[in-house]
Amino acid sequence: MMSANPSPMPDEADVRLSVFVHGVRMDFAACMTAALCFMEEHRSRHYVDAVNVIPATRAGWGGLPNERLFLEP
Repeated sequence: MMSANPSPMPDEADVRLSVFVHGVRMDFAACMTAALCFMEEHRSRHYVDAVNVIPATRAGWGGLPNERLFLEP
């Protein structure tokens, strides 16, 4: 069965990306590359500790919106 939100980099480990913005915590599944690029960009513009990357699988988490846009710094 194919996932509704497949990884753009299926050979890479998936992680849980936890983002805290304006008092709201949002959790997403993302491939490691996209998660790290998202974290780097977010930290350069917002609070340094507002994003965490946590080891996890893609199962159970909605995918990071427009994940493919975060595959390059």
